[in-house]
Amino acid sequence: MQKKICLLFFSLILSCSIQEYRDLNKNGKLDIYEDKNQSVENRVNDLISQMTIEEKAGSVFIDITKVTFEGSESKGFASFLPETVSSINQLKMNHFNIIDSYEPIKMLEWYNNIQMVAEKSRLGIPITIATDPRHGAPDENSPISVNTSSFSVWPSSLGMGAIGDENIVEEFGNIVRQEYKSIGINLALGPMADISTEPRWTRVDGTFGEDAYINAKLTAAYIKGLQGKLINQESVLAMVKHFPGSGSVENGNDSHFPPGNHVYPGDNFDYHLLPFEAAFDVGVSSVMPYYGIPVGISDKKMGASFDEYIINDLLRDKYNFDGIICSDWALITDRLLPNGKIFKPASAFGLEDKTTEERITKLMNAGIDMIGGESLANELADLIKSDIISEQRIDQSLRRIMKEKFNLGLFDNPYINVDSLNKLDNEYFVQKGIEAQKKSLVLLKNNNILPIKKEDKIFFDGFNNELVKNYNYSDKPENSDYILIKLSSPTGRFEAKYEMQKMLGGGPLDFIPDEIMRIKKLAKIKPIILVMSLKRPTIFTEIASVSDAIIADFQVQDNILLQMIFGEFSPTGKLPFELPSSTEAVKNQKEDLPFDSENPLFKFGHGLKYQE
Repeated sequence: MQKKICLLFFSLILSCSIQEYRDLNKNGKLDIYEDKNQSVENRVNDLISQMTIEEKAGSVFIDITKVTFEGSESKGFASFLPETVSSINQLKMNHFNIIDSYEPIKMLEWYNNIQMVAEKSRLGIPITIATDPRHGAPDENSPISVNTSSFSVWPSSLGMGAIGDENIVEEFGNIVRQEYKSIGINLALGPMADISTEPRWTRVDGTFGEDAYINAKLTAAYIKGLQGKLINQESVLAMVKHFPGSGSVENGNDSHFPPGNHVYPGDNFDYHLLPFEAAFDVGVSSVMPYYGIPVGISDKKMGASFDEYIINDLLRDKYNFDGIICSDWALITDRLLPNGKIFKPASAFGLEDKTTEERITKLMNAGIDMIGGESLANELADLIKSDIISEQRIDQSLRRIMKEKFNLGLFDNPYINVDSLNKLDNEYFVQKGIEAQKKSLVLLKNNNILPIKKEDKIFFDGFNNELVKNYNYSDKPENSDYILIKLSSPTGRFEAKYEMQKMLGGGPLDFIPDEIMRIKKLAKIKPIILVMSLKRPTIFTEIASVSDAIIADFQVQDNILLQMIFGEFSPTGKLPFELPSSTEAVKNQKEDLPFDSENPLFKFGHGLKYQE
């Protein structure tokens, strides 16, 4: 609701100034927190002074929520998420992250609708919407990233590492910012500043690669693209993750799940901090610690978010970080499926025997500001009322949290005009994404095969069936000039206790014997051109030996891959990690050290051009 105030004052003449404001607490007057002419600090303090304990507790949590509207039907993991309206009205929450994806107009309508619900609340605190990445190729099996129609398509973060150009990454961040803002997303849960020194880790594809210095410059560039020089109403907040670096998981076992150890057998902990230091230098808004225990770094023997040394001594004191620290998702309680089975267990490493309330208390005492993936507002409110957690401690976090809402301009106008959708399906954005995809491709091997000619007959294996009809293709390898095979990093062949483990993937990095034998047989028929879609450093030594050309791909669309193969452009990318030659070499390398695999198949930074 808009109100106007007419201020009369006398000087030489009588003048009248009209100020519009939103009467968020419905008291018929302009409060300090409603007054955009006041400083952000004054507005934050006034707001906090008016908040109840329940409202304060609700503001500390951010959880995944459904995007719902008439005719919508959430699928997969999203189908059993809590409803947004009840979380706003009953739990007083005002931060949510979304994993649904619909037509942009529907996403925009949903966003404006929940802002209207929030405006009707007692203080009218607006909603902040967050998301994991949305600009890669669709992956229905991923619980972490999602594709959105009308957004430009870019290579994975590994692909950006293969390009290695901070100017391209900053422009990518700027385009992401504009596309996110068009549908109401104001917080990016990224970038991942982790260094992929452990090849077996299932989340390598979310990183910029194995080199901390390249990671650092690309991390800083992406944050600058999202936030701008100063955080304002045009910004998207960045939440860099996963402090203090999660690439050194023990034996590659992701710390979403037990035992949750991050190890440093090479005594290389400080190397993993370098990208975060770059993020701090450019004023990143928020930091997310990871689940795992940084073994040997602290004597606490508990997950990073619970560890006062990691949060207070290192992040707050050493780095003077005064932004928001938000825990990773579902540290406190198990994430359950509708059938009662555990989708993801609580990652309360070191506090497995503690209650929900004790875990909340430990997080807050460690210095966490926001708790991710939980909706435990009532439990936190009870802890405050019982003086187990002081209200002053919560106010300290709220000052950081609400400061960013004010900086984003959400208290003055949280709504998005439908005209914002004009920024989507933007030809310039689309072309920039295509250019990046082209530059990310890495030519690993070429026995004078590439580029091939348009008239060459190709047997396609692993490509989109409709797409190949646009080329001179053969139904049988015997009748072709070349066999073009596309493989992806293998996953599976491990015992998954939880559904989320299955979705994240993992397991051995090599291919099963039957697949190797199949390709060896094809290689006896015609020359093999191999496209290896890499999500992790994959072991394919035997397959490489029978391939005449090899291309490393990082979520590049098939039509762009084929343009390179047929010589419409030349590859320029460089490998963002080394590719190990054997399982034994992977077992013998140290989780925290880069470039330490014995006799790698292809070294870090390798990349050919057609002239070579």
